[in-house]
Amino acid sequence: METFENAPEQALKWHREGRGAALATVIQTWGSAPRRVGAQLAIAGDGEMQGSVSGGCVEGAVVVEAMEALKTGKPCVLEYGVSDGDAFAVGLACGGTIKVYVEPIGTALPEAMLADLVEARATRNGVAYVVNIKTRQRDLTRSGYAERFLKDRSGFEEDGQTFVAIHNPPLRLAIVGAVHIAQALMPMARIAGFDPVVIDPRGAFGSQTRFPGEVILEDWPDVALESYGLDVRTALVLLTHDPKLDDPALFLGLRSQSFYIGALGSTRTHAKRIERLEEAGFDKEQIARIHGPIGLDIGAASPQEIAVSILSEIVQTLRQSK
Repeated sequence: METFENAPEQALKWHREGRGAALATVIQTWGSAPRRVGAQLAIAGDGEMQGSVSGGCVEGAVVVEAMEALKTGKPCVLEYGVSDGDAFAVGLACGGTIKVYVEPIGTALPEAMLADLVEARATRNGVAYVVNIKTRQRDLTRSGYAERFLKDRSGFEEDGQTFVAIHNPPLRLAIVGAVHIAQALMPMARIAGFDPVVIDPRGAFGSQTRFPGEVILEDWPDVALESYGLDVRTALVLLTHDPKLDDPALFLGLRSQSFYIGALGSTRTHAKRIERLEEAGFDKEQIARIHGPIGLDIGAASPQEIAVSILSEIVQTLRQSK
């Protein structure tokens, strides 16, 4: 899932309903802490919560402290040690320590600033929420912190008191070709935190029978992708084997900022693909962005295994190629 899930949106909703709300954010970890820095928990004034800062280990204690912070109107820093037993309960081999920053909405964190943050997230605009936990000065900015945006990494600046929470747009996956591999890849991608969509103008392939409950775009790939938009938080996967469908999508992908572009096919098929791209005017550097044959070489044979190899390569590109 996305690091922040929907905690900011839920906190804003509860605050506007008059229930009172606070946001709790993991600002530092040591050892095998259950959640990453930047994970958030929204707490309502009546104790309802959404999100997670520890996978279940300390949420109850955070809720109690958050409700007290709502009474005082002041933010607070909490520190917890996660025991080996609790860590094991949430799937870890050993414990760790987490530091959590709790901000009541409307007093510590202004409603207008939270609303701007929520709007930025809704419109797929990356934004950094910057707070000095000692002076309590806050800012919302889209400039600076380039490396943090690139690596999707929240954390403290060198002064040890300025915390930067990176809110990048959710990860997306555009799959061209409603084939058997796509049937396995769609649910896998969603589990991994992506918002997937499948594109195929062939009604017999892209049907709700084959993809129950999934988002299916039935336009030609180039038309669909032009409307869908390919940005730095979007991966593009081409699975049709048909140049009439794959190539127009590939042309758009190579001119976009998509962080991953992969195309199904053998080494021989990919060589022919390269020839077509060169004839279309693409240079070697642009063409080199394509992962083809697609997926990590894990000896995958079945559609499900190929989907695993594709998703693994997408994640590897996202996390290690920066």
